[in-house]
Amino acid sequence: MKQVKTMNRFPEYQANAKIRRSRDVPALSRLALLLFCGLVLAGGFVFAGKNHFAAVQYGYKSESLRRERSQLVQQNQQLSLEKQKFSSPALLEKAAAKLGLKAATAAQIGIAAAKKSVEERKREGGTTTKPKTERTR
Repeated sequence: MKQVKTMNRFPEYQANAKIRRSRDVPALSRLALLLFCGLVLAGGFVFAGKNHFAAVQYGYKSESLRRERSQLVQQNQQLSLEKQKFSSPALLEKAAAKLGLKAATAAQIGIAAAKKSVEERKREGGTTTKPKTERTR
């Protein structure tokens, strides 16, 4: 077997002088410009992503509001139909008959109006003479 000879250096650790490179200003300025452009580009992507997700969220929200509005419109229509149904003259007459109410006559309406105007005059301090009631047929 052969022995491998290693080179022996003397001294083993040589104290070398430090070498200083001169600064490459154009290269540093290019790197700074590249960094700035990268940051602007990344910021643009972040801004666009934020706007996109906000638009999607507003879309979902407006869709749910549209659905709610259509439900409310439908409910309003149903309630309007029920109101018309319950305020029909035929149904009101039946309900009044069950309670024992009778239809008012024209004479009763004229008397009630006259009494009301007399009471108003008393409150105002005017005369208490009975006003003339007009009957039209």
